[in-house]
Amino acid sequence: MNRKNIPVEFVYQLFALIIAVIIVHAFYVSVVRPNAAKIIAEQNAAAAVDPDYVRERHVWVLIKDLEQEACIILMFWALAIMGYKAVKISRERHLLEVDLVPVAEGMRILPEDTREFARQVQALPRNRRQMLLPRALLNALRRFESTHNIQDVSSSTNTIMESEAERLESELSMIRYISWAIPSIGFIGTVRGIGEALAQADKAVQGDIAGVTQSLGVAFNSTFIALLISIFLMFLVYQLQLMQERLVFDSAAYADEKLIRHMKAD
Repeated sequence: MNRKNIPVEFVYQLFALIIAVIIVHAFYVSVVRPNAAKIIAEQNAAAAVDPDYVRERHVWVLIKDLEQEACIILMFWALAIMGYKAVKISRERHLLEVDLVPVAEGMRILPEDTREFARQVQALPRNRRQMLLPRALLNALRRFESTHNIQDVSSSTNTIMESEAERLESELSMIRYISWAIPSIGFIGTVRGIGEALAQADKAVQGDIAGVTQSLGVAFNSTFIALLISIFLMFLVYQLQLMQERLVFDSAAYADEKLIRHMKAD
C-alpha cells in the first residue's frame, strides 16, 4: 500500500486511541483499582463494627469499574482528535492575518491581472495552498480570468465556503459518535450492575445486602461518570464547531474584502 494514500489524520487518530488505552489502563491497574479495593475493604470493616456507619463516595470507587475506564479512554481519544482539529483551525486562521493578495486601496484587478496575483498565492508552501483561504482565492482568480464575471466569482466563492462548512461539519461525526457512545457505555454498566444485584436478591432476603449494595454502586456510578464526561465533551464539541464556523465566515469576508471588491470586469 502506498503510504501517501493513508490520511495523516487517520494515523493520528489510531495512534491516539492506542496511546489512550495504554496510559489509562496502566493507571487503572497501578493506581485506581488498588486504591478502590483498599477503600472498599476499609469501609466493609468499619460497617461490620458500626451498624450506623455511612460509606463515603470516594473518587477511586466511583471510577474503578470497566465501564468508567472505557469512558475515560474514549474521553481522552476525543480530546486528542479535537486538539488536532483545533490546531489545524488555528493554522488556517493565521492566514487571515497575512496579505495573500496585496491590493492597494483604490486599485482595480482586471481579468488579465489575475495570473500575477495567482502566482503569489501559488508561491505558498504546499501545505498552506491546501488550506481554505488560498483555495478560495485561487478559485476566484481563475474564475474571473475565464468568465470576466464578478457575480460568477462571488457565487463560486460562496459555493467553496459552503462545501468547506459541510466538510468540517461531517468531520465532527466521529467526535459526536464518541460523545454518544460514552453515555451508552454508562448505561451498559447500569444494566450490568442491576443484573448482578438481582442475582444476589436471595442473599439480601437473608439479611446480607453488601453484595447488592456494591452491585447497585456499579450501576449508578457508571452512569454518573459517563454523563459527566458526555456533558464536558459536548461543550467542547460545540466550541470546536463554533471555531470552524467562524473560520468559514471570516475566510469568506476576507475573500470579499481583499479580492472580490477590487475586481473590475472589462
